[in-house]
Amino acid sequence: MMGSALLKGLALGLLLSISVGPVIFSIIKHSINHGHKGGFAFIGGVSASDITIVVISNFFTQMFDDLLEYKISIGLGGSALLVALGIYVTFFKKIKVNESGLQVIEMETHHYVKIFLSGYFMNILNPGVIGFWLLTSTSLLVQSQNYRIIVYFTCLAIVASFDIFKVMLAGRIREKLTPHNIHIINRISGLILIGFGIALTWGILALR
Repeated sequence: MMGSALLKGLALGLLLSISVGPVIFSIIKHSINHGHKGGFAFIGGVSASDITIVVISNFFTQMFDDLLEYKISIGLGGSALLVALGIYVTFFKKIKVNESGLQVIEMETHHYVKIFLSGYFMNILNPGVIGFWLLTSTSLLVQSQNYRIIVYFTCLAIVASFDIFKVMLAGRIREKLTPHNIHIINRISGLILIGFGIALTWGILALR
């Protein structure tokens, strides 16, 4: 039984980790712009939102069902957030450099809190993430509590491990980038976020 739960959690974690979405580009962007700590703050927010959805979907079923009634509003809110972030990153994000022309990272506590919250809300307002956890929790309703705990713990651990790897990899890349290249990456990342936001909006409106 435990082996089956571990395998299921592993499969779900890998599926969620390799899925292409706005979060992966944001992890890379924050890691490049704000260093490892910024990247960790962002994935901390993402992980916290995953845990929130898991708890709500398992222990507050009625609340989760009520939230799903507003899935269009939630989806549109998430889309608006993606587009707004994309516009900011594309057109307004500035790269600070020192006298030698190298990137300068100046971060205070409130900056990390803002990055954490951006990761939390970007993930929790994503209908795809909500749908993933809804299907997962529904498929596990017939299983014992211990079985579900193992599945969720394994899944979240795998996702967090992959996110940490992405942060570390982006940090290695950042060391070899010039401020100009980082600026270009930011613009590409911003356009991708805008694209995801528009595509998400289009998909939601098409279902109405």
